[in-house]
Amino acid sequence: MAVIKPFKGIRPPIGLVEQVASRPYDVLNSEEAREEAKGNEKSLYHIIKPEIDFPKGTDEHDPAVYAKAVENFKKFQEKGWLVQDPKEQYYIYAQTMNGHTQYGLVVCASVEDYLNGNIKKHELTRRDKEEDRMKHVRVNNANIEPVFFAYPDNAVLNAIVKKYTDKKPEYDFIAPLDGFGHTFWVIDDEQDIRRITELFAAVPALYIADGHHRSAAAALVGVEKAKQNPNHRGDEEYNFFMAVCFPSSQLTIIDYNRVVKDLNGLSDVEFLEKLAVNFVVEEKGTEVYKPAALHNFSLYLSGKWYSLMAKPGTYNDNDPIGVLDVTISSNLIVDQILGIKDLRSDKRIDFVGGIRGLDELKRRVDSGEMRVALALYPVSMKQLIDIADTGNIMPPKTTWFEPKLRSGLVIHSLK
Repeated sequence: MAVIKPFKGIRPPIGLVEQVASRPYDVLNSEEAREEAKGNEKSLYHIIKPEIDFPKGTDEHDPAVYAKAVENFKKFQEKGWLVQDPKEQYYIYAQTMNGHTQYGLVVCASVEDYLNGNIKKHELTRRDKEEDRMKHVRVNNANIEPVFFAYPDNAVLNAIVKKYTDKKPEYDFIAPLDGFGHTFWVIDDEQDIRRITELFAAVPALYIADGHHRSAAAALVGVEKAKQNPNHRGDEEYNFFMAVCFPSSQLTIIDYNRVVKDLNGLSDVEFLEKLAVNFVVEEKGTEVYKPAALHNFSLYLSGKWYSLMAKPGTYNDNDPIGVLDVTISSNLIVDQILGIKDLRSDKRIDFVGGIRGLDELKRRVDSGEMRVALALYPVSMKQLIDIADTGNIMPPKTTWFEPKLRSGLVIHSLK
């Protein structure tokens, strides 16, 4: 069962939401945030990327930077740029990209569910990233940004969501950089709130789609606060963290591709010959080639595109990890041929979200920055859920969800 609860959201007045809302902290660097927030003192970047209020080059992990986040969060509330709702309620957040809309319920998920595995993971986390987000949650005493969950489709929940989305939204705007639509409603009817809580109690599990580090950080801070409270009961706000939960059928995972700086000492011919051991290699010319199906890969090398089709016997369709194209490419190309053993730390490899398109792979190779690019067929939601259900972990940099959740539409206080 999935334990959720409503909460008193802290959010911008309707007229300020477009000034406050921002991209998530981890999809842009400090200089990009500084540029996007230029001339806008109400931008959430002043809270989630507070290093932009310091001279360029300031370490984003400096204690003074975390202190600035707290100062700014307080200022936003004092000035009325963020206001707390008077009662506990749920919210609906819809995102529209390329004509497709997905509808998420904004809830508070349970720390205990995260710890006992009712909230299921498919990626490993890095301790340094966990610690950064833990500090941010700890000092602000709030989940400033939500995590992104999926849940099995439920017709009754869908009907409740539709009841509200048929009404005029609270917020409705198109983000300037990506052109995606962001729409927001408030669920304030007590009967609907109780029903949503009851329906989620029958949901067997929630799945982290995006936000593994934020989930881990929120849970660890919750555990800390429980230990520090001699009168801990289990129903305090710190026992919960903010998540946007989407029906799994509405979500699409897009490709997450690789670029590599060199061929590990090989010539083009030698590299292609080694690929031919485990793949059927077919030259496609200078026009961009996109992988057409599972186990088909796209390679860009020296101005030409190639199709790589994994040969039978190089993968195991009965193994939820072994069947993944990211596993096949990591083992047979990135590790075996290019000599990259650790995708998380090796500086010779970089990763490019499919939202940037395959032209971005071509650009990075043609510029001389990278030597070769590899595009993968995207993982399916079914594969993600199968892996999470069996307790397995995907290889690094496997899934890319788009659109990203906009930050600043609502915040959860741990007080």
